[in-house]
Amino acid sequence: MDTLNIAGKSYQSRLLVGTGKYQDFAQTRAAIDASGAEIITVAIRRTNIGQNAGEPSLLEFLPPEEFTYLPNTAGCYSADDAVRTLRLARELLDGHKLVKLEVLGDPNTLYPNMLETIKAAATLVKDGFDVMVYCSDDPIIAKQLEELGCAAVMPLASLIGSGMGILNPWNLQIIIDNAKIPVLVDAGVGTASDAAIAMELGCQGVLMNTAIAAAKDPVLMAGAMKKAVEAGREAYLAGRMPKKLYSASPSSPTSGLIA
Repeated sequence: MDTLNIAGKSYQSRLLVGTGKYQDFAQTRAAIDASGAEIITVAIRRTNIGQNAGEPSLLEFLPPEEFTYLPNTAGCYSADDAVRTLRLARELLDGHKLVKLEVLGDPNTLYPNMLETIKAAATLVKDGFDVMVYCSDDPIIAKQLEELGCAAVMPLASLIGSGMGILNPWNLQIIIDNAKIPVLVDAGVGTASDAAIAMELGCQGVLMNTAIAAAKDPVLMAGAMKKAVEAGREAYLAGRMPKKLYSASPSSPTSGLIA
């Protein structure tokens, strides 16, 4: 069966979805259900999963028994801050090891600070975490993160929340071709065709939040993304026909035509 395999566990869905920016937790749940996602990301610094007693908790709407939580370090700008945040998440989620690491470089572009990211990744891997890491689309950096022991690399398609789609498919293809761990596009997806393109290139999955949450109809968009990821994966497995410039090829055979 064609499944997504991360840190020793298999998943039917290759679409990972964030839980932020929705109207409320009820809409979050509806969108997640429509997406078919099994792995959901949670910004520990922005979402209550028990650290704020007396406030509504995401755990009530999306029980950990039904979904694989992927705590992330959104809003962290240093390795120390990111490591501290994920250690807190491990405590709140009863020893949970699968995490998403992102260390940002500046608040305007949210581009990753790769020096701090590599530093944090090394510490977290040694600390027993299974690290899925948001990174630039630099093939050398991606390979270094793999060699450190990360569970997956997640290069950006374009800037977080930009909706610009995949701006550099060539670098992304190099990363995919050389990786021995899953490669997932993270950040920049704007619509269903962007997700399909990522999967057609050979990505193992796509992670998104804003593309769904900021849509006029988030639940409908979540369903569209589900279909796009599935279609893109099937197209990749099928193997597309070669591109032929100026090479006409009739759909029907020419032999045996009536003269």
